[in-house]
Amino acid sequence: MQEFTPAVLLLDDGTSFQGYGIGVQGTVVGEICFNTGMTGYQEIFTDPSYFGQILVMTQVHIGNYGALDEEMESDDIQIAGLVVRNFSDHFSRPLLAEDKKPIALAAWFEERGLTGITGIDTRALVRHIRTRGAMNAIISSETTDLKALKKQLEVHPSMAGLELASRVSTAEPYFWGNEKARYRVAVVDFGVKRNILRCLAERDCYLQVFPANTPFREMESWEPDGYFLSNGPGDPAAMDYAVKLAREILEQDKPLFGICLGHQILGLAVDLPTYKMHHGHRGINQPVKNKLRQHAEITSQNHGFGVSPEAIRAQGERVEITHINLNDQTIEGFSIIGKSAFSVQFHPEASPGPHDSRYLFDEFVKLLS
Repeated sequence: MQEFTPAVLLLDDGTSFQGYGIGVQGTVVGEICFNTGMTGYQEIFTDPSYFGQILVMTQVHIGNYGALDEEMESDDIQIAGLVVRNFSDHFSRPLLAEDKKPIALAAWFEERGLTGITGIDTRALVRHIRTRGAMNAIISSETTDLKALKKQLEVHPSMAGLELASRVSTAEPYFWGNEKARYRVAVVDFGVKRNILRCLAERDCYLQVFPANTPFREMESWEPDGYFLSNGPGDPAAMDYAVKLAREILEQDKPLFGICLGHQILGLAVDLPTYKMHHGHRGINQPVKNKLRQHAEITSQNHGFGVSPEAIRAQGERVEITHINLNDQTIEGFSIIGKSAFSVQFHPEASPGPHDSRYLFDEFVKLLS
């Protein structure tokens, strides 16, 4: 059984919570946010869109089914730190095969170098974040000296204005899928999840995944049939290079699909400003209305920025709103009128989460024909 040491969580507004350290002993700083998903914690922890964030899980029990390599959405844990109510140092899961053997989450955290805190009243913490909004926070299992931790916290930059996609993007281009597939898609990696690549490859697409700051001419030399702008972390307004790229793709009138950060980048490319949300949407149970099909979808989401609803409605002759969040009426999807380009704020690959929106990959592939 793992030995827990005293730890503290301190928020930027001075609110603090006492608990016990999990993972490696250390001190981590990041923007605190919460996820409402009841399962799929490993996919969530390894989603590059969470880079630089301290994650609060609203599910009471974490670690009860261990960790498995095939459930990684990237090469490593991406969250800066973790906050949970009850952390399990053992798990119950059938052994799939000798080469697919789960390990305890505690051992996985120690192996991967993650620092976290357990024993926190996460219900009270989430209510506080929902009221006060997302803010920076610090976790420490090295010291509980709040004055010293406050000094470290004060010098940490806000998420607003941070360009983080280049820090999680691939360093070199790579291929994914069957090279004899019917379609070729250039994927711009701002922090792409593996299940997005799987969903495209399953639809007869051969992918070349490019670093975030790759020039358009280099991608175009591969002669792709279409382009994909991926999810990722940070403030889209700090990514001038990505906005320029999206505009160049639109000028060539190539099919273009964006998800999450890619959705925000496409918005900026057509002069739709983005904004930082109060506390964002993160979970696998977010209701969205498809205005074109006139039906509701349950979606997986992970974002703290959005495209301005006022600006997008003012561009009615250029942009068509396709999806609306039923909780707060924020923009969840739009298409560019007269172009083969569209995007959604949520995650149709939903790993973890429901499969309601997988049809969007089919619609993209139709544009490639």
